[in-house]
Amino acid sequence: MCGIVGYIGKRDVAPLLLEGLQRLEYRGYDSAGIVVTSPKTPGLKMVKAKGRVRDLEAKVPARFKGTTGIAHTRWATHGAPSDVNAHPHMSADQKVAVVHNGIIDNAGDLRRKLEADGVEFLSETDTEVLTHLIARSTAEKLEDKVRQAVRVIEGTYGIAVLHADHPDRIVVARNGSPVVLGIGEKEMFVASDIAALVTHTRQIVTLDDGEMATLKADDFRTYTTEGTRTTAEPTTVEWEAESYDMGGHDTYMHKEIHEQADAVDRVLRGRIDDRFSTVHLGGLNLDAREARQIRRVKILGCGTSYHAGMIGAQMIEELARIPADAEPASEFRYRNPVVDPDTLYIAVSQSGETYDVLAAVQELKRKGARVLGVVNVVGSAIAREADGGIYVHAGPEVCVVSTKCFTNTTVAFALLALHLGRTRDLSVRDGKRIIEGLRKLPEQITEILKQEEAVKELAEQYADARSMLFIGRVRGYPVAREASLKLKEVSYIHAEAYPASELKHGPLALIEPALPTVAIVPDDDLLEKNRAALEEIKAREGKILAVAHQPQEKADQTIIVPKNEDELDPILMGIPLQLLAYHTAKALGRDIDKPRNLAKSVTVE
Repeated sequence: MCGIVGYIGKRDVAPLLLEGLQRLEYRGYDSAGIVVTSPKTPGLKMVKAKGRVRDLEAKVPARFKGTTGIAHTRWATHGAPSDVNAHPHMSADQKVAVVHNGIIDNAGDLRRKLEADGVEFLSETDTEVLTHLIARSTAEKLEDKVRQAVRVIEGTYGIAVLHADHPDRIVVARNGSPVVLGIGEKEMFVASDIAALVTHTRQIVTLDDGEMATLKADDFRTYTTEGTRTTAEPTTVEWEAESYDMGGHDTYMHKEIHEQADAVDRVLRGRIDDRFSTVHLGGLNLDAREARQIRRVKILGCGTSYHAGMIGAQMIEELARIPADAEPASEFRYRNPVVDPDTLYIAVSQSGETYDVLAAVQELKRKGARVLGVVNVVGSAIAREADGGIYVHAGPEVCVVSTKCFTNTTVAFALLALHLGRTRDLSVRDGKRIIEGLRKLPEQITEILKQEEAVKELAEQYADARSMLFIGRVRGYPVAREASLKLKEVSYIHAEAYPASELKHGPLALIEPALPTVAIVPDDDLLEKNRAALEEIKAREGKILAVAHQPQEKADQTIIVPKNEDELDPILMGIPLQLLAYHTAKALGRDIDKPRNLAKSVTVE
């Protein structure tokens, strides 16, 4: 959940690293640090600072030259944010510097052994253990020092290592936390995310778990932690550097909300098959016979991806008539689940690196399950581990709070549901109906976003609420769950989501004038049931904001959303609530792109 960036070449390294950290700050932003060296000026020079990258930049002296360096922006796990706990961590002899993403599970035991041998620790971090292990190795080559160290640690890591005696190289290693190499002209880059690389190169190599690499200015080589050489062919990144700019918006969240019409168009492009009223999803690696043998679908994700999976499960049940459900991956992997050979498992992750989801995928694969991935990042760990899958093509999403990637993931599930349905018993007529609905989505999203000023006024009215309740039935309930999460993530207002059908079974006790309720009220076969829930709230003087296809008499205000097909309505109904969360947070003066205590890509437990 932290950001790593490194460079080796001929250019002045500090400005490059600081620029890279700025692009990675959404992965962690409570402290940052940088260390540089050069073959011409031996020795390591380091600067660290609590706070944002701008705080580090202010501390870097004018004469801080080097042609090789590594840097880090942190999201704290071991030890509170501070100058001392910030990465890089340096050995006592000032020769070894390490940046690290992940968690070393046996750090406590290793720390006690090192302290018994006379090592003095400066920080509270698990990473410092790794630094001392590398420094104390008697191996001659830096690669062997690092290899010996990583073979005694347990847990997850993505690391980059500098050594004062080996200023011509950076050694990196990966186990459960992403490490990406950037291949340039007589210069090499390394990062935990391609966002730090695309300004300088689009040729990348993604390391696998258990793999290491040595970077020199004019070359790189990859190998396993056992020392066996591996073959790594660079691939070309599709995303442009401009994709990471704000494009005239005040925040990335605002930009990404407004990119959703184009993003949905991308996920649909080239996939619709009008001839057979279905879609082409070649990456599934699932033929028609195998698709017909599926008896159940289990969708695994965390946070927003889990909510997208809830919507996906409903669409699969409705269109393909296959029993389907969604579950948090973080729970699934710990409850010793029964793995059924006739069940199709689907792992959902924006980054493709979410650790709880990746660990669930690996456990499922170990037990012989078929696993598909629904991810946004090409070549990510889950994409490589899965048997097949769907890329959602949302483009880079920089804001910690997900918007466009959530929407594109739900559209990807609609495509999968249609594909499975047409492979089985969904009629041509219904296939055409869903395709027509999918094609309407970009224009309807644009129509919703035109209401932003009205939603902003509503947000300012509700910004002083201490808590909010979100309700919905069946298709509306996952929308309520996601809208509740969005509000609490970005505004810090407590919010709770509940099925509207469950109001009288407990939550009705909460209803009072000071607790606003946001109700998802689509025009479907449950419309009258939803209206009855509004009656119950209004009878208790509760304030109601409805999201609906037509004005609701019992609501104090209604945000009108254009009608699509019943199965696709949830895709649209969450979008005005993204705007509501955004403008509520803005009214409260929150740090919208970097909410407190959160980071974008959760690559630790």
